Amino acid sequence: MSSDVHVHSWPCSYYLNLEKQWVPGKLTLTPHSLKFSADRTEEVLVGLPLSSITEIRKESSLFIFCAITVLEKGQAKHWFSSWRPSRNVVFNIIEHFWRELLLSQPGTAASTTSPMTRGQELVGLMASSQRRMEDTSKVLHHQGEQLDSVMRGLEKMESDLDVADRLLTELESPSWWPFSSKLWKTAAEAKTKEAVSIAACEPFGKEGVVIRVPAIVSQRTESHSKPGKLTVLVSGLEIHDSSSSLLHRFEREDVDDIKVHSPYEVSIRQRFIGKPDVAYRVISAKMPEVIPILEVQFSKKIELLEDALVFRSRARTSPAEGSCSIRHAASRLMGCNTHRELPTGGQEGEQLQLQKTWPLLSEGEAQELTQILSKLKGLALDTEAELERQDEALDGITVAVDQATLTVDKHNRRMRKLM
Repeated sequence: MSSDVHVHSWPCSYYLNLEKQWVPGKLTLTPHSLKFSADRTEEVLVGLPLSSITEIRKESSLFIFCAITVLEKGQAKHWFSSWRPSRNVVFNIIEHFWRELLLSQPGTAASTTSPMTRGQELVGLMASSQRRMEDTSKVLHHQGEQLDSVMRGLEKMESDLDVADRLLTELESPSWWPFSSKLWKTAAEAKTKEAVSIAACEPFGKEGVVIRVPAIVSQRTESHSKPGKLTVLVSGLEIHDSSSSLLHRFEREDVDDIKVHSPYEVSIRQRFIGKPDVAYRVISAKMPEVIPILEVQFSKKIELLEDALVFRSRARTSPAEGSCSIRHAASRLMGCNTHRELPTGGQEGEQLQLQKTWPLLSEGEAQELTQILSKLKGLALDTEAELERQDEALDGITVAVDQATLTVDKHNRRMRKLM
């Protein structure tokens, strides 16, 4: 399904070697292929799976300037030129998806010829569930750290309020006190401000990295696209360049909107009054793993545009298919399919034949599934314990905030009497 999604398309020209001429058209990139179609006939002249590409280069000659060449496994070389907006932008995006495909699926060429077994499919599904559970538990763990930081800040605030109570008592007691009350107020205010600043900075002392993916980032226009990284933190988002230098940090509360243009492209914006907005456009082959996390953290600020909504509508129909495939795989593993729609005569013989054609899990796959299930069980138990702990922490925070509010109101009334 994801292979039908267009990541990007650019107008360019393709060199037809047989006719010795350039043909204007459009090059389209999908997560797994490159396709060039001519403008006049709309015929697809080139269709290249990314897994069959061995090299992508920037080249030029006496007759061709600012060209990109793509070399296939069969040593066939394709020339593309006349790029808009620029050759560098197109090269960076195509190379990014090509490298990510090679890194994530080193055996792509082999897997196309030999399909995965049912055991491998089931192991892959369980491994994906384990990764999603680990991401969720990581976010929950960092949320617990933030709650602990809030509790420490409230404890410091309570101690500062005790100091303020003692100072106010000293100011209220003798009328002949030789020192100015302003000195004591200033000291109390300084301590309070210091405690507040420490409490405010403390939650950000430990940054929780939820996910970090390589990406192609651009700020103002598409012509400024360059390789970089997108990091999703518990407290916000960070954009880095290829040398890991920070380009911009979006605090969680400062993000005004996130637009999902496609499953592989998003734009992030922070508005300002009196100066230009800060906006970044991010393209990544790993973006389908990032978007669900962004939807959780920025549920009220994220917007899915038309292409993303089409993909989401397809994804809504696919879970039924996916669940069917899971059920079929599980039933095949348990031998349930051997009893479905079988005629009464010759049932035992067909069962034996189906058992031969549908082999059970191998020993290695069974061990791997056992390990994944034990990890999932441990993650579920840890998540339940952490949720119970956070519920208790929230109750404690609620009580502490109520007490601090009453104490502050009381101190304000006493201070008004002294003024």
